[in-house]
Amino acid sequence: MSIERGLRLIAGLVVLTSLLLGVFHSQYWLLLTAFAGVNLLQSGLTNWCPMVWILGRLGLRPCVAVSAAGKSAGG
Repeated sequence: MSIERGLRLIAGLVVLTSLLLGVFHSQYWLLLTAFAGVNLLQSGLTNWCPMVWILGRLGLRPCVAVSAAGKSAGG
């Protein structure tokens, strides 16, 4: 599993869990949903996310982008 896939899985899990807790337990759990949204927005603007560092430390591998040179060489 790649870091990017793990990051999306964790973000989705946090949002869905906090929504369920917000509906069935307390509305204050919706603040966790807001935090996840703000963190995703911040990550999109700055290209920095602490979870990427954590997932890398846990051994997940980053996605390897195909370079234009490798793509044109038949790679």
